[in-house]
Amino acid sequence: MTVEHASELPEVIFGWSPMIVSSLVLIAAYSFIVTEKINRAVVSLLGAGLMVILGVLNHELAVEGIDFNTIFLLIGMMAIVGITKRSGIFQFVAILAARVVKGDPRLLLIALSLITAVFSALLDNVTTVMLVVPITLLLTEQLKLPAYPFLFAMIFASNAGGTATLIGDPPNILIGSAVGFSFMDFVYNVGPASVIIMVLLLVLFDFVWGRKFKTSLKARAHLLRYDPFEALTDRELMWKSLFTLGLVLFGFIGGHGHVEPGTVALTGAAFLMLLDIYKFKPEEQSHRVHEALKQVEWETIFFFIGLFIIVYGVEHAGVLDLLAGKMLELTESNMPMTGMVILWSSAILSAIVDNIPFVATMIPMIESMAPSLGGEHAIEPLWWMLSLGACLGGNGSLVGASANVMVASYAERAGQRISFMKFMIMAFPLMLFTIAIAMVYAWFRYFAGM
Repeated sequence: MTVEHASELPEVIFGWSPMIVSSLVLIAAYSFIVTEKINRAVVSLLGAGLMVILGVLNHELAVEGIDFNTIFLLIGMMAIVGITKRSGIFQFVAILAARVVKGDPRLLLIALSLITAVFSALLDNVTTVMLVVPITLLLTEQLKLPAYPFLFAMIFASNAGGTATLIGDPPNILIGSAVGFSFMDFVYNVGPASVIIMVLLLVLFDFVWGRKFKTSLKARAHLLRYDPFEALTDRELMWKSLFTLGLVLFGFIGGHGHVEPGTVALTGAAFLMLLDIYKFKPEEQSHRVHEALKQVEWETIFFFIGLFIIVYGVEHAGVLDLLAGKMLELTESNMPMTGMVILWSSAILSAIVDNIPFVATMIPMIESMAPSLGGEHAIEPLWWMLSLGACLGGNGSLVGASANVMVASYAERAGQRISFMKFMIMAFPLMLFTIAIAMVYAWFRYFAGM
């Protein structure tokens, strides 16, 4: 099939309306993703297959719909972090923080929240909680403290910290790849809001929990016996990993316009694997490469691939253009009002459904608004509204973001089950508070002069 023919919309089976067929596939896929009764990667791949089988897309269009920059960025960062964690550097930082605050539970809550926020910004929030939560559970057990306040704070810190950068939260990766924003674009635009919100959250967490914590001197003394340097199992690998991470971050910051972030991450992963294997014989090299690639969450990668195809099918059928037109009618093509609708609707809906599929659906919808609102450059504030709303809105429930699900999973395995309703009763109002802060920030930064 020629390139010209590949871009044409194929015939839908039985002559059905492509809008109706694609919408039904999307709704069915989202329903199964939200209820979590079937693995979400399986659901998204089945939905993608139906888009092609039913004729909404052909094979070439399905491949065209996959955002390989996002896929490469996720694979690269997952591999880098997977290799790096073998060195013990993340456990080292958490134990060192506990020693620095001398086991004071009030300061420990703040320290672990800050570590989570910073790591979430520089790595990604899902990986961060996978690394920090087990250490947190160990520290709270030693201090005879309830783990729930720490885990609650960690969820909010991971999503607030992840909001600040291109690689911090999957919704930002999707937005950055689709629009072409750089690492520093996110730092400049949503970074300040993330910092403000994080500071306010720390004050609130200290007021609600921190000042009430009590632990014995004996428990604190026992904790202080932990040697953080014992956590460093491979110091040579640690320095190789930190060097590679530095190069990758430099590539994110300085490579805009020349090299896509996905290429930077994938090249960085290959470079770190080279540093890790070059001394060994071919058999050991193969073993180490296999181990590194096992660290990639392939379930998540295939979930994204299927999701991209489903959303591309809905986009090609014209459904998202129709919805965008209805939203512009509602807001009368008023930019500030459109921005606020996107911010608040993104936050509330991201608390109900996983924010990744929601953002994947919203991106082409916002792109179609550009002609009515003054062009691609004029709608830039809308992308930051989507980023803030989706990333912070993920805090509203346990299923709002992948990091939340990961924290709950680790907690349940440790016998510290987090109740969905108990979490939501406090988390949802607190999420709305952070969105109100984001709204004030966005109003003065982007819309006050309009």
